[in-house]
Amino acid sequence: MIKHFLEQLRIQRWDDHRYYHHSRINQSLHFVSAVSFMIAYVMMVFDPLISALIGWLVSMTSRQAGHFFFEPKGYDHVNQATHEHKEEIKVGYNLQRKVVLMSIWAAAPVVLYLQPSFFGFLTPWTSAMDFARETAKLWLVIGVGGLLFRTIHLFFIRDVETGLVWMTKIITDPFNDFMLYRKAPIALLRGELIDPGLDLMGEGLEEQHA
Repeated sequence: MIKHFLEQLRIQRWDDHRYYHHSRINQSLHFVSAVSFMIAYVMMVFDPLISALIGWLVSMTSRQAGHFFFEPKGYDHVNQATHEHKEEIKVGYNLQRKVVLMSIWAAAPVVLYLQPSFFGFLTPWTSAMDFARETAKLWLVIGVGGLLFRTIHLFFIRDVETGLVWMTKIITDPFNDFMLYRKAPIALLRGELIDPGLDLMGEGLEEQHA
């Protein structure tokens, strides 16, 4: 069972890389995200609220900016798939779901500003520091909630194993992305906008299907 679980984890990681990380800019931003997420993991032990602020303001914004603004949205010749097809088969949060999640994230401090006690769930903030920490509490709940919601959702639309594998992938992504994309910034400085390794992989796939 463990061997099968790890194999499914490897497949999800590989599919995520080959389908959604062609851009060297996106890869570089994922490297930044991975480093800041690892810092956030450490800070979780000492101050979960600071961890939440790092996770959302640095890690998530850099990560999602890469997907929204720099990853190609046209036909994927390497994998022979349209952008719409990749969005449909995405195991985790596709761009449409990410829009919803990021909208909730952005709306949380606005609602908190208008409702200092957040409808009685939080201690009313009275200073800028209080506002930042209460916002961090909301973002922490949104982050954990978003992870658990999609995991349980996958239990029903796929199966329990797929959901647990995806949750494991998300939690360990910072470490995997650090190793996978650590050379992306250097490649970007050399002028590579698209990962040439994926093109080579596509050629290999074409030969196999020939």
